[in-house]
Amino acid sequence: MTLVNAVRYAIELGQLRADPLANISWRITETVQQVDPRVVVNPVQARNLLCAVSYVGGYGRARGRRLVGLFAGMYYGGLRPVEAVAVTLPDCELPTEGWGSVIFHATRPSVGKKWTDSGRNHDLRGLKSRPPGGTRTVPLPHELVSLWRESVDTFGTGRRSAVLQREGRHRGIHHLRPCLARGPRTRAFAGPGGIPLAARPYDLRHSALSTWLNAGVDPTEVAERAGNSVEVLMTRYAKCLYGRQALADKRIDALLDEYN
Repeated sequence: MTLVNAVRYAIELGQLRADPLANISWRITETVQQVDPRVVVNPVQARNLLCAVSYVGGYGRARGRRLVGLFAGMYYGGLRPVEAVAVTLPDCELPTEGWGSVIFHATRPSVGKKWTDSGRNHDLRGLKSRPPGGTRTVPLPHELVSLWRESVDTFGTGRRSAVLQREGRHRGIHHLRPCLARGPRTRAFAGPGGIPLAARPYDLRHSALSTWLNAGVDPTEVAERAGNSVEVLMTRYAKCLYGRQALADKRIDALLDEYN
């Protein structure tokens, strides 16, 4: 896809007279689109993982404790990493009781200083699969609200009122690559060896969406909260819907019994 788009752009610029790939045919290798059920953690395992994250680094710098809110946002809110680091306090409703919410209107992908217009590590972009200026409201369970309130009370907010911030005097937003690299190091505390539970922090988002679907939440609502289409949601998480086979077996048995 990248090569084809590059060729089309070259044609637009007049660097190529015609598409040199037009007469070439090849078969695209099929890739696995579905989430591996083995990486999905249950609520108990997720809490153990968050506890393990809090022990990363020394207590004084609180590197691990600052990361708890980041990973908790992926699990309890189903957030993408680039969305979690973009959370600002004015966009949040964090009540002392009950559910809260956050309104997303931007993401903060980490692409490096050389590749951003601002010269900073994090670029400022819109939401995935949304038109410029689009927003998305995500409800937050009380467990996540409590963790974010605790983070703000303990560490304050960072630049631009960021709820989640890294350690240091500059209090900038988390650098995603180092943060995500710590996932496998903490995973050993959360699950039995040999099973790739939450092998990547992004698997926490997969776990969140799988949990919501298994709880019986309407797929349209899950897709809206996650910022996905229903088609993508059901395609990727079909194998993570536990208990559906047993329900189907009961319905088939009931139908066959009617004809006995």
